[in-house]
Amino acid sequence: QQFSLHYQPKMDASTGQPIGAEALLRWEHPQQGLLMPDAFIDVAEKTGLIIPIGEWVLNEACRQMRVWFDQGYSHWRVAVNLSAHQLRQSDLELRVREALVRHRVPPAMLILEITESVAMDDIEASLRVFDLLDDIGVQLSIDDFGTGYSSLSYLKRLPLDQVKIDQSFVRDVLSDPNDAAIVRTILALAKSLDLQVVAEGVETAGQLGFLRLHGCDGFQGYLFGRPVPVHEMDAHIYPAL
Repeated sequence: QQFSLHYQPKMDASTGQPIGAEALLRWEHPQQGLLMPDAFIDVAEKTGLIIPIGEWVLNEACRQMRVWFDQGYSHWRVAVNLSAHQLRQSDLELRVREALVRHRVPPAMLILEITESVAMDDIEASLRVFDLLDDIGVQLSIDDFGTGYSSLSYLKRLPLDQVKIDQSFVRDVLSDPNDAAIVRTILALAKSLDLQVVAEGVETAGQLGFLRLHGCDGFQGYLFGRPVPVHEMDAHIYPAL
């Protein structure tokens, strides 16, 4: 009962308005205070506890999605991260369906994010799982895109809706020509595959301007808002771009 979800807003490039959020796990430890995932996720994965934790995250995010839906934010999309262990669950599709039905959430409101390295670790297995999840109607996103090794022949077969540019490329996009070239290439590749692109870690107006210039669809980062508890996630408190 010490876990909670914080939400970081995602902003739309064309309207400058929030279009959803990413759900991020936090541990409100009674002695150590608020703990970030890097303090406990490795242990959770090694012990297998990542499975029940991941299911709790999915259901809690869906519960909150229904609240926002009832408040008129039916256009919002909320992203939930899947671990490698969850992706290998034989009944993952069923668990996702059950969470959506239990909380009466339209499937299109849910984005499932999988890191590039996890998705490419066993590409044939990922293809099977992605196809099952795609049939549900949820959106699928590759997180940390560009940090792992992707075979383009497989990438085009995955039923993806979105890729996220890793913040390590965004951070120095104005000062490092290599990072700038990588970001431009990812944007061009994604557009050719008809994928939406969200940039993570946007912290400055200069980074925002570069990404907008080259056709990025959405943004996430401290420039627009830090991850916050749900009671602080009010669309009206975030400034327009």
